[in-house]
Amino acid sequence: QREPYDAAARRARHGRLRGVVGRVHPATLAGSASIVPMADRDTRKTQPTDADVEAYLDSVEQPRRREDALAALALMREVSGVEPRMWGASMVGFGRQDYTTADGKQHQWFAIGLAPRKAALTLYGLTYYDSNADLLERLGPHTTGKGCLYVKRFEDLDHEVLRELVARSWAANHSG
Repeated sequence: QREPYDAAARRARHGRLRGVVGRVHPATLAGSASIVPMADRDTRKTQPTDADVEAYLDSVEQPRRREDALAALALMREVSGVEPRMWGASMVGFGRQDYTTADGKQHQWFAIGLAPRKAALTLYGLTYYDSNADLLERLGPHTTGKGCLYVKRFEDLDHEVLRELVARSWAANHSG
């Protein structure tokens, strides 16, 4: 038989103190640190890491996807002028953009990025809010999602159009 739901016990198990809006650092329980309000923390699972971008891309099993990802990486690095960072275990991001969700929480995400997925190379940050339709028409074979561009073969794209798309998106998205 299931035990009755105990919200106070759940909060205690997950590091929250009753009546306090915030996450408790373990040292707080020992009395030596302060509470960080939840509103001041980005609680998204996918965060930037210090993992090696090139090592990750070199580990991609599909040769064509690996080559496409490395080509996209070079183009994004050249256009943005910044070094990429791993975000989570499988996304490569350039720069940062601040945004506010519908509930008023502040978050950060990369301005542009890529991920070599099994089905396609995914390019992030290039198609927000149906933007850049003029360039997408001339780009070559692709599909789009919410903010994403899916590419089966990088070599089939018009690279000058892609360069312009990346430059326009970088200018629009990058926060700092």
